[in-house]
Amino acid sequence: MQRRQVTVECWWHRPIVLFRRHRQAPHSRIRALPATFYVVRLPTTTAMQQQIRFCKSADGVRLAYATAGKGPPLVKASNWLSHLEYDWQSPVWRPFLEQLASRHTVIRYDERGCGLSDWNAPDLSFQTWVRDLEAVVDVVGLKRFSLLGISQGGPIAIAYAVRHPERVSHLVLYGTYARGRLKRQPSAAQIDETRTLSTLMRLGWGSENPAFRQFFTSLFIPDGSLEQLRWFNDLQRLSSSPENAVRLQEQFSIIDVTELAPRVTIPTVVMHRRGDAVVPFEEGRLLAGMIPNARFVPLEGRNHLLLGGEPELERFMAELDEFLATESATPAGAVSAPWLPDLTARESEVLDLVARGLDNTYIADRLGVSGKTVRNHITNIFCKLQVTSRAQAIVRAREAGLGRTEPDRG
Repeated sequence: MQRRQVTVECWWHRPIVLFRRHRQAPHSRIRALPATFYVVRLPTTTAMQQQIRFCKSADGVRLAYATAGKGPPLVKASNWLSHLEYDWQSPVWRPFLEQLASRHTVIRYDERGCGLSDWNAPDLSFQTWVRDLEAVVDVVGLKRFSLLGISQGGPIAIAYAVRHPERVSHLVLYGTYARGRLKRQPSAAQIDETRTLSTLMRLGWGSENPAFRQFFTSLFIPDGSLEQLRWFNDLQRLSSSPENAVRLQEQFSIIDVTELAPRVTIPTVVMHRRGDAVVPFEEGRLLAGMIPNARFVPLEGRNHLLLGGEPELERFMAELDEFLATESATPAGAVSAPWLPDLTARESEVLDLVARGLDNTYIADRLGVSGKTVRNHITNIFCKLQVTSRAQAIVRAREAGLGRTEPDRG
């Protein structure tokens, strides 16, 4: 059996064996030493890299977050079973993350109790998850961005978008729901099933025998390859302790954002697979119906996650590209242009910032878009206003009531 060279980095301070070697699996055996947390960085064939940093949430819990790629910012709300470093190398998550990072600067983080974030967090409630997202966005310094919510990350993204509509340009929801398992008027049998799942986690989550974890793997990626199934089996053990896995699952089951969803005011797309065994298709359809003007995109397949090589991954990316290319709603506090009816909401927003004397670089940073996108908007504005210079555009803007706020360069 060939040995693969690995680089071992000491990241954290808890004893856990992250990778064990077994036949045909791309792992090496590393014995955990007391008070040491080891991460194995496997060799990668791509030049794309991520940067992992740490920040603290409002209650002092340390969160690990990562950035990768280049382009307009896309924030992924945290979801269950994540490990920033392991996911980055995993055949389960890597193809999807690479697709995102080839188009955007992707910011993602491990939720409290999981991955490289603090495992000993006392509070694992929905409100703390939303505050954790706020903490990551603030430390990265994002002013406006697209927000992606997958699975349990969907309700978190919805709550954040309702709290901060001025910061979210587009909301993308995939394989998610408004109601947790126990908020769907469950039958007695469904309640028993939920309790059984918790028992399975307590008994088998951290076990060397993967039989318990294989049950969850078969729900999340039933059509995955043998390699993907093995990696996902290990991800469960590496991403969280049995105790945290149970605590998190119990909180997920009582999530309810049915009152928040109708208050979303930003452009939203909801995508869901018809055969999803983790989150029923009907829950995705129900969620899309709750959010005003949300677009619903049914996808084929049974996997809860989008795997490399699947046609539906390409379909998801095509839908994402098309959706993010649409105009976003005018953020709260922005000045409308009633005397410039031919301009779109985003063009009015750009013109308002131009009229305040801001340059293209600052406007791009403020809106979370590329400099090229700003230049394209300004070209369209010049054409619609029939002007040939920035000075002429500013005059027209101020006649329409735009640009009266002092420049904000903070």
